[in-house]
Amino acid sequence: MTTHPLVATSWTILGDVTPVDPLWVSPYSHADRIEILAGQGWTGMGFTQDELAIAREAGSLPQMRRLLDAAGITHVEVEFLTDWWCDGEAGAASRRTLDVLLDAADELGAAFIKVGTAFQEPIPDLAPLVEPLRQLGKTAAARGHRIVLEPAAVAMVESVPRGSELVSLAGMDNIGLLVDFWHVLRAGTTVEELLATVPAGQVWAVEITDADAAAAGEDLFTDTVHNRRYPGEGAIDIGCLVEAMRTLGFSGPWGVEILSDEHRKLPLAEAMCRARDTTLPFLANG
Repeated sequence: MTTHPLVATSWTILGDVTPVDPLWVSPYSHADRIEILAGQGWTGMGFTQDELAIAREAGSLPQMRRLLDAAGITHVEVEFLTDWWCDGEAGAASRRTLDVLLDAADELGAAFIKVGTAFQEPIPDLAPLVEPLRQLGKTAAARGHRIVLEPAAVAMVESVPRGSELVSLAGMDNIGLLVDFWHVLRAGTTVEELLATVPAGQVWAVEITDADAAAAGEDLFTDTVHNRRYPGEGAIDIGCLVEAMRTLGFSGPWGVEILSDEHRKLPLAEAMCRARDTTLPFLANG
């Protein structure tokens, strides 16, 4: 175990898979990935909805839980739910995904289910999302689970302050906020804004990453998928953001979120070791 508990978020540990691929399924087995994380002292791990659906269909979720427990992986995250506000086929597909995530959360003892909004222009009014998010919270609460909302600079809810506002408007005890440092930078949010707008105790998950000062490529989505950096190798003031999260009451475990061509090309054990070793120095003072 590392001095500060670290979570390998699903994209960090998935291997050579990107969000634009048709299925978010690792080329590495669950057992191989869990063994790598255990050997390096990670204490948390994330899983995507696609790999969880396959595991549920195969009846292998209980086996995954046994592997995680044996490896000392005590923090599990399941993701990713979108379209939870939609009607029609999009809404029906979202409910099917939610069923998978809830079943997986039951079996794996997940800390929470990650949700977000669609990759499109920010919406000017959060009101249409408030009641759907509240209902999502109620559905999860009925099964004893928590929800974290991830604002994304490429999505309808584009910044942490706006995500915090939506969580507050939903007003559910089992819904909290996820803060991804890449989205803080790309949304142009300052530390001062975070401290002024996010209530203490609302941040339940943090994803540490780094990025160049300016986005590379044609759009932000391309940048977030291909060009993230290991902590300390970009322009994000990670130490300052870590202290801000601590000021808001967050104490870990700390997620590490690396999506980049560089990370995906490395052998998985080497990539995970680098992600761990570049992150830990920023947590040393707490």
